[in-house]
Amino acid sequence: MVTVPAGRSFGRRTPPLGGALAYLLLNLPIGILSFTLIVTLASAGFGTLIVWLGVPLLALLILFARIAGRVERGRVFALLDVYVDDPYLPLPPSGQKQRWLTRLKDPATWRDLSYLFLLFPLGLVEFVLVVTVWAVSLGLVTLPIYYRFLPDGVYAFPSYDVQWFVVDSTVTALPWAALGVLFAAIAVALTKGLAALHAAFATGLLRPTVAQRRRMERSWNEIDGITVAG
Repeated sequence: MVTVPAGRSFGRRTPPLGGALAYLLLNLPIGILSFTLIVTLASAGFGTLIVWLGVPLLALLILFARIAGRVERGRVFALLDVYVDDPYLPLPPSGQKQRWLTRLKDPATWRDLSYLFLLFPLGLVEFVLVVTVWAVSLGLVTLPIYYRFLPDGVYAFPSYDVQWFVVDSTVTALPWAALGVLFAAIAVALTKGLAALHAAFATGLLRPTVAQRRRMERSWNEIDGITVAG
């Protein structure tokens, strides 16, 4: 087994812009899907646990958390260029009951579940911020082009009823385009900053802690001892 030393990561200090933008925009739909599945499986599983129907539903929830956790580690590495080591305890070589108990007791399972649950509210905030700042910057930068296609060939701010500023020519649109360039610079910085913060959050929850690494090493040694003895 090869692991990355605790506290070490591979990748850029700041995520690439394209990957950061794609990552932040994908967080919301993935967060909605994860949140929905977690709430549905957990409520249905615990609600029907007394008649044993909830057991396979809760088992499915555990499997979803671990599989989705692996997907998130891969997504962080592919889009943000940040490597997050695999935190799971090794499963026993035989015995389905022991294997399921290992998954259930593994802290990494519940850390994955926590991350996936929090991905929806975090993704919502990130999506709103990123879409808003990019929409404003692109709208201002391209104002000298599209203002003439608006009603009466005029852009009025904040509205056509209350016209504080009016753009009716290329000359009057140029200052707004310059402001759009400033917003674009802010959008780039915000996108990279949010992605870096989210990468740190994902790394904190999805990578193994020092205690987990020690448990992983002990578990591998125990499995190696059983294999040799067998």
